[in-house]
Amino acid sequence: MTGIAFFDFDGTITYRDTLWEIIRFQKGSAALYTGMASLLPGLVRFKLGRQTAQESKEQVLRYFFGGMPEEQFTENCQRFCRERLPALVREAALTAIRKHQQQGRQVVVVTASARDWVAPWCDTLGIGCIASQLEIADGRITGRISGVNCNGQEKVVRIRQQFNLYDYTDIYAYGDTNGDRPMLALAQYPVYKPFRNKG
Repeated sequence: MTGIAFFDFDGTITYRDTLWEIIRFQKGSAALYTGMASLLPGLVRFKLGRQTAQESKEQVLRYFFGGMPEEQFTENCQRFCRERLPALVREAALTAIRKHQQQGRQVVVVTASARDWVAPWCDTLGIGCIASQLEIADGRITGRISGVNCNGQEKVVRIRQQFNLYDYTDIYAYGDTNGDRPMLALAQYPVYKPFRNKG
């Protein structure tokens, strides 16, 4: 019996939403801003509650990455994890992760971001990763999410699929949005917006 700590990624571990940062890294700032202008109607529909988060995310993914060879996309995501992502990580979050590891707890990132640009970073720390999975067809990114976007209640579904929480004496969870609240509710020690003033 041991402890486990679940961490949201975007906004909790990182300063910024990594979806836009991976786009900037792979496509450049000019392409990012041009694309955001084209996608604005869909983003507005999402803000108004007329479109789901998954629909909005898929529109963004299709626009920027639809048709890209999987091998190229994967390679770019791995470079992002090495070259760009470390500068986006909150030092206080990294300290918390390491503290849990030192105290013998398992650490798992649970994120709506795609596994492609989160898991390689998690691997360097020796922590787990539960994330959204992008659909691949004929060796190319379709821009669709395979299954359900890993947010809200889906975070709980994925956690319970992988872990029997009764096996853990202490459960910690860290998150910063309403989409993390179901995951926080699983924990004996939930922390909301934990690192905002700590760097």
